[in-house]
Parts: sequence; C-alpha cells; structure tokens
Amino acid sequence: MKLVSAVIKPFKLDDVRAALSEIGVQGVTVTEVKGFGRQKGHTELYRGAEYVVDFLPKVKLEIAVSDDLVEKVIDTVTKAANTGKIGDGKIFVTALEQVIRIRTGETGEDAI
Repeated sequence: MKLVSAVIKPFKLDDVRAALSEIGVQGVTVTEVKGFGRQKGHTELYRGAEYVVDFLPKVKLEIAVSDDLVEKVIDTVTKAANTGKIGDGKIFVTALEQVIRIRTGETGEDAI
C-alpha cells in the first residue's frame, strides 16, 4: 500500500477529483495549504502599498491506494493537474505500513 500526496493548484481540484473517480479511486483527503517552490511567491498592491506574498495557496490531496494502482494514480493526477506553467505542484509517494478502518476494524487493503 502507498500514500500518494499531491500538492496542486486549487482551481485544478475538481478536474483531478473527477479523473481519480474515473479510475476507481474511492477516497481522497483534501487540505488547503500554503507553500512555495520555484514560484517563490509574488508581489501585490493593496491600497497603494506593495507587499510580498511569500506563500501561495495550494491544495494537498492524500490518496491511499494499493500497490497496483499507484502508477495509474500518478499518471491521472499528473495529466489532470498539468497547466504547463510553473507552480503546477508535486507528487510524493510513501509506503503505508498499516491502514485500519475505524468503523469496522478492517486492516490492510480491505481498509482502503
């Protein structure tokens, strides 16, 4: 089992969610986050004063999947979140040692 974490632009969330549903992903956790990478933020004007926005709004998706679905999820997120511009985001894949469904007590892939 793997945990696929993707940080994407907020306006791409609906496209990514729909694409993941099409390939059979049953659950996604979404968190609103802020961060920066190569984009490095930008400057904005507010009431005549210029200020720097260091952290840009992003959305973090966490998707727990079985090993055989990992590559499909990565491809799907990559295609759906891609705008071709800087700041499209990143995908991280980590191993899941154990998963437990609280309601039923199921463990492992049955809990996903």
